[in-house]
Amino acid sequence: MLLSTLSLVAGLLVAETPDSLNAVTIVADRGAVVSRTDTIQIRNTISVTDAFSGTPGIYLSDYGGAAGLKTASLRGLGSPHAAIYVDGVRVGNVQSGQPDLGMLDMANCSSAVVDYAQNSISFITARPELGNRRVGGTARFRGGSFGTYEPSGRLDFRLSDRICLSATAGGTVSKGNFPLQDGTVRINNDIHQLRTGVDSWGTLEGGDWHAKAYFNGAQRGTPGSLDWPSSDRQKDRNAFLQGLVHKQFTPLYMLSASAKASCDDLLYISEWGNSHYRQTGIQLNSSHKFGINRWFDACAAADLQWDALASDMYNAARTSVLATATAAFHPGRFKADVALEYLGTFDRGGAANSILSPSADLRWNAFPGLDMTAFARRAYRTPTFNELYYPGYGNPELKAEDAWLTDLGLEFNRALGKRWRIQAKSDVFFNRLKNKIISAPTEADPNIWLPYNVGVVQMAGADASTALNYSGGIWESSLHARYSYQNATDRTTGSYSYGQQIPYVSRHSVCLGAGASCKGWNAELNWNWRGGRCDSAGPMPDYHTLDLTAGKEFGLPRECALGLKIAARNLTGCRYELAGGYPMPGRAFYCELDVRF
Repeated sequence: MLLSTLSLVAGLLVAETPDSLNAVTIVADRGAVVSRTDTIQIRNTISVTDAFSGTPGIYLSDYGGAAGLKTASLRGLGSPHAAIYVDGVRVGNVQSGQPDLGMLDMANCSSAVVDYAQNSISFITARPELGNRRVGGTARFRGGSFGTYEPSGRLDFRLSDRICLSATAGGTVSKGNFPLQDGTVRINNDIHQLRTGVDSWGTLEGGDWHAKAYFNGAQRGTPGSLDWPSSDRQKDRNAFLQGLVHKQFTPLYMLSASAKASCDDLLYISEWGNSHYRQTGIQLNSSHKFGINRWFDACAAADLQWDALASDMYNAARTSVLATATAAFHPGRFKADVALEYLGTFDRGGAANSILSPSADLRWNAFPGLDMTAFARRAYRTPTFNELYYPGYGNPELKAEDAWLTDLGLEFNRALGKRWRIQAKSDVFFNRLKNKIISAPTEADPNIWLPYNVGVVQMAGADASTALNYSGGIWESSLHARYSYQNATDRTTGSYSYGQQIPYVSRHSVCLGAGASCKGWNAELNWNWRGGRCDSAGPMPDYHTLDLTAGKEFGLPRECALGLKIAARNLTGCRYELAGGYPMPGRAFYCELDVRF
């Protein structure tokens, strides 16, 4: 607890955009859990990387440019460990374990909830804001550096007092080529992408529901690394249909249920031969919450998921069963959740894993405005199909990666008079991962590499953040800052990198920013710095970015508005890589015009 206090003091000496300090998150396939969360406002951000650049606890793997693969991980555990949700239902990828976040429609997401206890990121679609109108919407056009153009539109309908609907469509067209530090140009980085979706929301007697249909299609280049440039191409098709319902049947019982069907089609076009992968999946999720009395709740959740992969290289199918029992105690200012989770994965004619995961989450309101939190959880990551079955590489004997996640934290949220508010959060955490899957040469032939369960990784660190907000009539302003320290080291016996930082995980991260708005004018400045990184070859350079966004909203008749925004990214032109050999673009500028009606 002393370390938590020191972290809080460090956070108070600097000044994060306001976080949601909600103690309870409802996730369809987990039930009710007390979670350690940050809520990030991401509406109208330029990309996933742009949205999370100010959250040091998240590591982004971005292969550079609009066409580059983008994944995320939390606190050094690796992207296959991070569960990705869209509107309460999980997005998966059994082939590689890493869903490409570039498929998501960031223009229509309102926020993302980062849950460090459940090691998940949940994207939430913005609901219509129609007021008394029957129809509304937004038309937007963004254009900027590297020949990038992004038109998008959204129509909102209020079908009745209980039902509303949104239809969205957007695209990205980018040449993607950008200059490198040596004067050459990064080529074959173009993309043509289309995203469309239909969302409907409704209310029930004692509940609500949300149905969603979504499609993403893209054709893009895959330029390869600087050492191994490529002229390969890639075609992506992602589609899913899902529904989620919450219903309070009685004061004692609430049901949450969801279902999803998805199809992901991926085609690599290469001079060495084409590769075609097609994934299909079905999910059925439910949780049953029982209000025993005013201070004790219980929850039982059960999920069933089926995934299949058909490809030119191999075929595989997996059935997953998840069952969770949770007891929640909340007498007065103290809250505690304890849970036991069972996960079973059964591959057709192949590997099977059955594992139990206990967890505990605690929260105590010491006095108004100050909460103390703690959680501990065991988490598993089942090997992907590529790790198990890819011809010439897969190892069917792999075990699930086994991790323990622990955290101690403080939260402070207090009004300072009528116009000022301060928020502060601090955490110290320790994660330990064993049975880490790494690739190593085989004894029979050192030129052949296979995946093995031989790795151990330990991650210890601290996060501290503070936000100071002012609201006084026509003026609103904020100062925010966040520091994160992650000591994520290889503890694999006999490893050549024993004791070294895990590749690409920043040991130190700093984010500073300020924002202000007045009479429709708004501006935001953010500076991000990452230090203490390395890759397999050794230390990597520290880097920093300075981003500026400014805009003005003009009122129009009939509750309409015209918005104009300019954005400058990486103003200092810092050259850096988030994935080795895949440089990020340098300085970039964008202009956006939108009409809301």
